[in-house]
Amino acid sequence: MSPQANGPVPGVELTPGVCGGKPRIAGTRIRVQDVAIWHERLGCSADEIVSAHPQLTLAGVYGALSYYHAHREQIDEQMKKSDDFAESLREKYPSKLGAKLERST
Repeated sequence: MSPQANGPVPGVELTPGVCGGKPRIAGTRIRVQDVAIWHERLGCSADEIVSAHPQLTLAGVYGALSYYHAHREQIDEQMKKSDDFAESLREKYPSKLGAKLERST
């Protein structure tokens, strides 16, 4: 499914080379997946997101959430791949600070 399969969502842009080509709120570098995490996983309201990121508007946040719900499987899969990649790096390159902290206890 192409990113625009359900038609464009006002206020959401996809630009190759910006934010890895991932959908983002127009005129910002805040990705749709960031808004989805703040709202869905951290329980922030749209008002709280705008308060924390004053460059955003309520319309932009709701546009991002609308885009997320229209493309949920695709965006969740992208986030899972990113999480899996980060975990593989943590396993391959363990934290030297973490090891020091463990030895000091």
